[in-house]
Amino acid sequence: MLAMSALGGHPYVKMNGAGNEILVIDLRGSAIAVSAAEARAVGRGEGLGFDQLMVLHDPVTPGTDAFMKIYNIDGSPAAACGNGTRCVAWSLLRGRDRTRLTLETEAGLLPCERQGESVFTVDMGVPRFAWNEIPLREPFADTRAIELQIGPIDAPILHTPSAVSMGNPHAIFWVADVDAYDLGRIGPLLENHPIFPARANISLAQVAAPDHLVLRVWERGAGLTKACGSAACAAAVAAARKGLAGRQLRVSLPGGELAIEWRADNHVLMTGPVEFESEGRLPAELFRDLAA
Repeated sequence: MLAMSALGGHPYVKMNGAGNEILVIDLRGSAIAVSAAEARAVGRGEGLGFDQLMVLHDPVTPGTDAFMKIYNIDGSPAAACGNGTRCVAWSLLRGRDRTRLTLETEAGLLPCERQGESVFTVDMGVPRFAWNEIPLREPFADTRAIELQIGPIDAPILHTPSAVSMGNPHAIFWVADVDAYDLGRIGPLLENHPIFPARANISLAQVAAPDHLVLRVWERGAGLTKACGSAACAAAVAAARKGLAGRQLRVSLPGGELAIEWRADNHVLMTGPVEFESEGRLPAELFRDLAA
């Protein structure tokens, strides 16, 4: 017997945040839950490919606008997605006079504020640096530089990354040129390295100036991506911790630029653009091959 998904015919909004491909599905007011298989099926639809799928459910915490569940293209869950959060804020605020809202994920509350027609700031919360909060497999007293390398032991290709959690785990390798490496080949090896029990987002970071980072990201569960908001936050915080940059800087990614501020209260603010691409309804035939 073939399953009939309740998602068939449901509206969606397709967007991108600095090139990070985002699909938004609003399930508030319903009891529908999205399975990993359904998330993968949606991503295979024509014109529906995404880096992250943002699924909105009824608020959990009083005063918030929605609880978001986030899925990578492989169906795996993510606790944070800054670019996707900006896209959700745009979709919920369009046509309204409000300029602020608060969204919630498993990683916590994410206050959002409109700065312009298509520019939003998200409070991404507080970074975590303890080895067991990132998490890492073994203790490291100082996660500004952990013992990890890839390549020959006497001439590693990459080594000694910084590790940070922005609600999801990040490893940032400091390099002179982010384009000098085959991140598509190295990324999966590092994402799934045993030192990361929950896998990790892998970034190559180049300090172009004290207020400017250049970044390329292999995103956990999504692969090479044009942008990753939480990775930009993680890299900015890690650069400041290492004394490589200040606490306000811009991060250039293949898909665009984000402005990151690590405030004195330890919260990380991310400001960046969103772009509407399309909207429609999910074709029911996407889900025909799902087992009952």
